[in-house]
Amino acid sequence: MFSNKIVLCYAGSLLLLAGVITFGLFYSSVVIPVPHIVHIVVERLTGVQLLEEVPSSEYAIIWDIRLPRVLLAAGVGASLAIAGAAFQGLLRNPLADPYTIGVSSGASLGAVAVIFFQFTIVGLGAFTLPFISIVSGFLTLMLVFGLVRLSSRSMAVETIILAGIILSAFIGSIISLIISLGSQEEMTQIIYWLYGSVAMRGWSYVGLLAPFVFAGGLLLLTQYRELNAMALGEEAAGHVGVHVQRGKIVILGGASMLTGAAVAVSGTIGFVGLVIPHMVRLVTGPDHQHVLPISMITGAAFLVAADIIARTIIAPSELPIGVITALIGAPLFAVLLIRNRIGKGKAA
Repeated sequence: MFSNKIVLCYAGSLLLLAGVITFGLFYSSVVIPVPHIVHIVVERLTGVQLLEEVPSSEYAIIWDIRLPRVLLAAGVGASLAIAGAAFQGLLRNPLADPYTIGVSSGASLGAVAVIFFQFTIVGLGAFTLPFISIVSGFLTLMLVFGLVRLSSRSMAVETIILAGIILSAFIGSIISLIISLGSQEEMTQIIYWLYGSVAMRGWSYVGLLAPFVFAGGLLLLTQYRELNAMALGEEAAGHVGVHVQRGKIVILGGASMLTGAAVAVSGTIGFVGLVIPHMVRLVTGPDHQHVLPISMITGAAFLVAADIIARTIIAPSELPIGVITALIGAPLFAVLLIRNRIGKGKAA
């Protein structure tokens, strides 16, 4: 049985997600009457016509642009948040997330290579983009761990994060080199993509992301016992019957899959995987049975809300969603970090 507090956390996060998705569908720089929006969604989903006539332009805006954008933002936010929660749980440090340990940068390099060179793998077609991004992100993670093992006998979290930052800087220089070799149009496209955006992606990108959100999310949600045990240390986890090495491979693979797929469809978006799991733990406690799913739901809601701000704050122009998450996430994480530091000082 779940406590009342946990039940409220699930209910609150689900209501928040439903609210921001509804708001994101109804509110934008282009005003469309609410009855028309309801009619379009109901007709597309059920075939039932609530109104006699709705302009075709409104169909295009709601069904082809606004709804897939909202769903894509939710999928990316959910992916980054649960991946961040898994990395933090595995490495036992709230500073660990896809961005700080280099997975996002590695995934970005793979995606940029696919976009720049315009190649596809036979049999994969459009899925070449997320596949290469996932593989590139995972290989970067393996390089981070390899660099740590070469430089230190212990796998200290601080060393892992430092290695991640070093590799991210190196990968950033490679991406800059690729950009500089392209035309002005290619340069603009890749730079804007790197800022992070879910604008004008459409249903095709939702289709690219959805299988990986489902598979990666399912992998991580089944590993909550392993993450709870590893919070005590790998040796202690082994003593309580956890297969540590297998658990680590599944967790790292699932988190890399989610990060790579999210980066492939939206570009690099920071702070979601860093801040959201940390905030969730403050409310739910450290049990990953609840931290993982609630982080997923809250991350989805957070990124949909950030996207609403990005597309309306300077309408009709738009800001990259990565700018909004950084503006919100960086100060918030600084506050959480200071609060945590003060709490440890008082405890000492």
